[in-house]
Amino acid sequence: MDTEAKLAVAKEKKDAGDLAFKNGEVVNALRSYHEALMYLNGITKNMQQAMTKSTPNGADEDADTKPKTEWDEMLSKIYSNMSACHIKQGNWKRAVETADKALAKNSKNSKALFRKAKGLGEQGYFEKSEKILEDLLKEDPADGPVIQAELTRLRAADKVREKAHNQKFKGFLNRDKSEKQAPSS
Repeated sequence: MDTEAKLAVAKEKKDAGDLAFKNGEVVNALRSYHEALMYLNGITKNMQQAMTKSTPNGADEDADTKPKTEWDEMLSKIYSNMSACHIKQGNWKRAVETADKALAKNSKNSKALFRKAKGLGEQGYFEKSEKILEDLLKEDPADGPVIQAELTRLRAADKVREKAHNQKFKGFLNRDKSEKQAPSS
């Protein structure tokens, strides 16, 4: 199977995954995305170099702003979509891992950044999550309401966690005093 055929099959699998996700079939979506990855991973480095896009003046595009190949672009989207599936399932660690893989191919993938932040926040890494979301808000003001809503939800969850933590240790210091006073009476 040649490179173009593998790429075409991978696109079909990705589209099937997108459709399954839209229909709420998260497991089927993950399966389709995984199959697409298998086809894309069958494309070797030599084949990737042949597919490298270049700008009209012949200069390569900036690596941080756009993926250099259709292969990289598709990998970034597939991993980002897989991250969304893992978020739907509440599998936060895998959501962060797949978002990181998407970001390795395209560091400016705002959806992958958002999904990574959401996964980190759900795992209790509030500061890391908040920083990613604040940076994303500066870079992508068009998605401001969604990012701001997640920041608000994250900060509220952090306050609840902190309150529970403080409540847990509320009587900790007083307990020592009461234990010392009890034997002396």
